[in-house]
Amino acid sequence: MVTAGGRGRYDIGIRNGRIAQLGGEMTAGEELDAAGAYVLPGGIDLHVHLMTSAPQPDDPPGWVDDFHTGTAAALAGGITTVGQMSFPDEDDGSVRAAVDRDLAAAQQQAVSDFVLHPSAFLATTDTPAQLRSLAAEGHRSLKIVTIALDHDPRPVIEAVRTAAQLDMLVYVHCEDGVLIEHVTDTLTASGHGQLCHYPASRPDYTEAAAVERAIAICEATGAAIVLVHLSSAAALDAARRARRRGLPVFVETRPLYLHLTADVHAEPDGGKYVGMPPLRTAADRDALWAGMADGSVHTVASDHAPWLLADKVDAALDLNTIRAGVADLETMLPMIFDEGVRTGRISLEQFVALTSTNTARLNGMYPRKGTIAVGSDADLLVLDPERTWTIDGVRMQSRAGYSVYDGMNVTGAVRYTVSRGDVVYGDGAVLAEPGRGRLAVREGGGRL
Repeated sequence: MVTAGGRGRYDIGIRNGRIAQLGGEMTAGEELDAAGAYVLPGGIDLHVHLMTSAPQPDDPPGWVDDFHTGTAAALAGGITTVGQMSFPDEDDGSVRAAVDRDLAAAQQQAVSDFVLHPSAFLATTDTPAQLRSLAAEGHRSLKIVTIALDHDPRPVIEAVRTAAQLDMLVYVHCEDGVLIEHVTDTLTASGHGQLCHYPASRPDYTEAAAVERAIAICEATGAAIVLVHLSSAAALDAARRARRRGLPVFVETRPLYLHLTADVHAEPDGGKYVGMPPLRTAADRDALWAGMADGSVHTVASDHAPWLLADKVDAALDLNTIRAGVADLETMLPMIFDEGVRTGRISLEQFVALTSTNTARLNGMYPRKGTIAVGSDADLLVLDPERTWTIDGVRMQSRAGYSVYDGMNVTGAVRYTVSRGDVVYGDGAVLAEPGRGRLAVREGGGRL
């Protein structure tokens, strides 16, 4: 058994969905054999993008996982709780309507537990009042995108100020839209508007500039913020400077930046790697691993947003019509274990902190989730540290049907996933029925 605080050899007793006993004498009606494996807290990935229904043949291209297939992918990857970014529909700026829409779908479809992040691309004058009612119902976070600040920053900043007053954690997507537009226009005018030039269209300073602005908003409003899917050494350095000044600034990165570099965009199907921000250099990748080891990167999340491969590599796409997002829920934990723990970049305890405990703490779910302790939800990952397998997206739970890591060999595999005491994944199959997932309880946020 391993937690963020240490490890030991114990039997774990579970009753009514919670951990009832660690070690000592116990009897049970059912036993799960974890011999030769690590028993860890279930993974918590609070940055995903799921749809409310399965795609239909006549639908325009878009993300293809709904709450059923997306949360099934999570369970297959050892993740027991996911967090949906609930953005309003294009014709409706209501964060209340977005949360209600996603809650209804998740309650019918989800097989893992979940939280919903009210998400405001363009905040309105009604957003603060909506946030107050949502916070009272247990939705204790807000997602914003700094590109929206280029339109009118005042409603967005007021929404962040309200979130701070409500003890809501603010997730911030950091890219500078004006700079990106300028660089993209320059590349396009010089004949370099193809997807292979995508990393050059969003250089690291377009991220770092937005991070600095997000930090200023944090300072002005008092909000605790998470810089999501941080990709570059420059952005990480900005976050470190903010924390040295005592600001509640936290860093999330994503697996894409830990395993790949911008070089892959030169491949014939390089468009499949497009994410926001883009892939960076090997030096940036190494800086993120170092940040995970020294504690300046606090969490890892997948930013799971899968497309069909044909839609990602469509020859008609250019720098202005990118389709950002990849499937990563099922691969995230095993790959970080393999390339992080097995290589010695991070310890097993740090792995637990980065993929479960820190996220639970920041989102007001600890110790109900994110650890193995008497009284905690029995959310567990039984990880076989010696089993080697080859990534094959065709065989995975996501409707994407491929993985950007296809063909890679990984040592470290999910043997079982347990959610609130139920074995929900085992023997290579998801065992949970749609609608089993629950909205996770949160009590404030922004503290480790």
